[in-house]
Amino acid sequence: MLVLDNLNKSYGGRAVLSNLSHTFQGGEFVAIMGESGVGKSTLLNLVAGLDAPDSGQVIVDGTPMSALDDAAATRLRRSRMGFIFQAFHVLPHLSLRQNVALPLLLNRQPVDRADALLAAVGLAGRGDDFPRQLSGGELQRVAIARALVHRPALLLADEPTGNLDPETAATILGLLRQETRASGAGAIMVTHSHAAAAMADKVLLLTRSGLKLA
Repeated sequence: MLVLDNLNKSYGGRAVLSNLSHTFQGGEFVAIMGESGVGKSTLLNLVAGLDAPDSGQVIVDGTPMSALDDAAATRLRRSRMGFIFQAFHVLPHLSLRQNVALPLLLNRQPVDRADALLAAVGLAGRGDDFPRQLSGGELQRVAIARALVHRPALLLADEPTGNLDPETAATILGLLRQETRASGAGAIMVTHSHAAAAMADKVLLLTRSGLKLA
């Protein structure tokens, strides 16, 4: 489903990822751990096509991301991927329902699933509220609902439980597993939390020398 082929990425002359290769299987929930600054978030951005490697390839469903123009890459991300960012990227001028429904609208799908996902992340009945009315943990849950609502084939999650209390985090991680398994999706979750990583099918450690089983 996803192949990393000899990826290299540097910023300001400092190598972040070097000769990184790995194959992720479809339907697999993988946690990636590692020290701060080792390139975990960079890796997710490369997989999503939000950044480009200096060399090497990211291959999604047999298609190299580098072979796609901007419009085609956007269509692939919009239809096949879901993202949970540390910074949430919830749109302040849209209601919670509109934020969650956005991937459905962009993919021309019915939007009735938005309220169900809000309920699944513990925000039932709050679809008409706006982001300014929410705490950081609640905003994170909106971002999670939005990432799952269109049943993506590949979920990319960057510290998805970082702003959540342990009980809510466990509920959210259970939802991620449930939704990805129901649709046969793959998931890659970057986390510092051993409790979060324990929910994954496989835990990989990212080091300067590459990815290896933790």
